[in-house]
Amino acid sequence: MRAITGAFRGDGLMARGLRSASFLVLGFGASQALRLVSNLILTRLLFPEAFGLMALVTVVTVGLAMFSDVGTSPAIAQSERGDDPDFLDTAWTIKVARGFSLWALTGLLALPVARFYDAPELALYLPLAGISLAIAGFEPTRIDTAHRHLLMGRVVVLDLLSQLVGLIAMITLALATRSVLALVIGGVVGAAAKLVLAHFMLPGAANRFRWERTAADELIHFGKWIFLSTAFSFVSNQGDRAILGRFITLNALGLYNIGYFLASFPLLMGQTITGKILIPVYRDLGKGANDTAHRKLRLMRYALSAALLSLLALMALLGPAVVGFLYDDRYALAKPMVVLLACAQMPAVIGMSYEHAALAAGNSRSYSLLSASRAVLQVSLLLTGVINFGLVGALIAVGLAHLLAHPVLIWLACRHRVWDARHDLLFFALATGLTALALVLHADLIAGLSRLA
Repeated sequence: MRAITGAFRGDGLMARGLRSASFLVLGFGASQALRLVSNLILTRLLFPEAFGLMALVTVVTVGLAMFSDVGTSPAIAQSERGDDPDFLDTAWTIKVARGFSLWALTGLLALPVARFYDAPELALYLPLAGISLAIAGFEPTRIDTAHRHLLMGRVVVLDLLSQLVGLIAMITLALATRSVLALVIGGVVGAAAKLVLAHFMLPGAANRFRWERTAADELIHFGKWIFLSTAFSFVSNQGDRAILGRFITLNALGLYNIGYFLASFPLLMGQTITGKILIPVYRDLGKGANDTAHRKLRLMRYALSAALLSLLALMALLGPAVVGFLYDDRYALAKPMVVLLACAQMPAVIGMSYEHAALAAGNSRSYSLLSASRAVLQVSLLLTGVINFGLVGALIAVGLAHLLAHPVLIWLACRHRVWDARHDLLFFALATGLTALALVLHADLIAGLSRLA
């Protein structure tokens, strides 16, 4: 115990990393608990189609945000000027302009998207949801500074409080309206709450509008590849709903969204931890850290992979029981979806600790190549699967895309000397065994999904 607690003490890189990881895990757990409670309440106040409509709103808004991401947050995390007020104010100015542009785009796309998915309600919901994108543009760079220095405590509390405000708004409006509008407006309220709370809870000077040419050039140079990476990441992370929304009913899409919510929390937690911690860790390791720091990084990688794979295994094996306990019979089709989605995401968690070494080294170009390969595989396999084999084929395609993208991830990891072959072999063997066990255990449920879908 003394060795464990000692690792968390002090101002060293690994100590700050471990403390930040602990805050993020606790914060993510609390966030998912809030989402689950609100989800259980909202599924009883609303109908499955409502969650299908909201999934399409999310696809468009998140897609716009990711297709226009210029990488200000990772740029602040890795740049030598990441604490320079002129650099931060220039980054903030870019974020504000981007936020208003995204809001305008939601208005322009609302009618075409509504027609494409044959869902007239989207013409109203999309511009309203776009308000949150404009609000998010004003978030202060003090949030990014806290990430840069691995000071996550206040940021985690900030995220939880703003989420709680948004969820209370959703539930209150759902009680009053019984409409999808409650979910849309609740998201806007949550974004506004985060902006207000950030100004009061985080220390540091307020941002002001500024355009320093040198800072802008650095941000744009770094961000041009991040722009491509996040665009491709959108296809990988949200493309399933965008594609399935065209091939399945809103009711089935709503059920898929419920299944994805339950099955994906280990993957999302891993992305939260690695995205906010490993860029600073790899950045400082690149400056000549000792062997002890590298050994601690390996232990962190093994612990992260073991924890995430264990959580996915639990969802693959026990997910149907969880769905049956939490939801009524209208959501029964989500049971086999949870199993297949949890199995499909196992390959993704094994290599997620490698890719941020490229961003820490400023190599956003190679990172974009990894994102591109994932996107191409995801779209091509997903379309092939859903057209030829229905919903089950689409779910299997998600796992195949993660698996086939791993060699590209190995190439990237080798370039930055962070690949651990023993780690990958061990956890791929475990993932294979767990997937086989889950598929055999729930074969009847999966067969039922095949017949219905």
